[in-house]
Amino acid sequence: MNTFYLIPPLFFVIAFVFSMLGMGGSQLYIPILYWLGLDFKTEAVPLGMLLNVVNSSSAAITYARKHLIVWPVAVPFALTMIIFAPLGVWLNVQLPVKPLLLFFALFTAAAAVLMLSGWKPKKGRMSARGRVALGLSAGSGLGLTAGLIGRGGGSFVVPLLYIAGLEAKNAAATSAFVVTCSGLSSFISHLATAAQPRWGVWLGSVAAVLLGSQLGSRMMAGRMRSRTVKQVFGWVLLGVATLIVVKDVVLK
Repeated sequence: MNTFYLIPPLFFVIAFVFSMLGMGGSQLYIPILYWLGLDFKTEAVPLGMLLNVVNSSSAAITYARKHLIVWPVAVPFALTMIIFAPLGVWLNVQLPVKPLLLFFALFTAAAAVLMLSGWKPKKGRMSARGRVALGLSAGSGLGLTAGLIGRGGGSFVVPLLYIAGLEAKNAAATSAFVVTCSGLSSFISHLATAAQPRWGVWLGSVAAVLLGSQLGSRMMAGRMRSRTVKQVFGWVLLGVATLIVVKDVVLK
């Protein structure tokens, strides 16, 4: 039975929600594509990476126009993630990954609990030098980890920026730009494996994600309060943490 007709509505909803949170959504796109019958290496992963970039870049354009992206953090963060991700890929064969995955699952769950609890970091204007330092240090660390565990890093970027003192909306908007850069790097590296893409599935998926990301990012930028963004992100983070533990720690 052909189930590809399920992809556009499913991916529209995922893009709508994840675009509000500064995340690309590849952690859901890829397994769904695989479960629906696409070959994992030659179809699901390349298309999932492409949709990740479409979602986050579309949202980032909206957030840039609304002046929500904190550029002194975003640019060094993105550059260092791109540089350090290949090193993480190389280390993947040298280090045990399960303990790191478990650590980040716990970190993600803790960030979710903090956001759902209503906790807010202390107000305090970070200096220009401090924002650049945050982008360089966090970007290099998360870039290394993203390459090591095969993730885009979006589920870790937002809580880290929020804990560092950015408002929830600014953290999500800044993450959208960072995830676009790191996701584009991953997509290019996987593009060579997509020798025979199913163009109908690809075009339908891209259109659904583009529409969902535009609607979601516009709603977040214009109507949602930071408190609402924190609540939505908190519940999504709990789901991501559970997925990491079950899929990558328990079942592997």
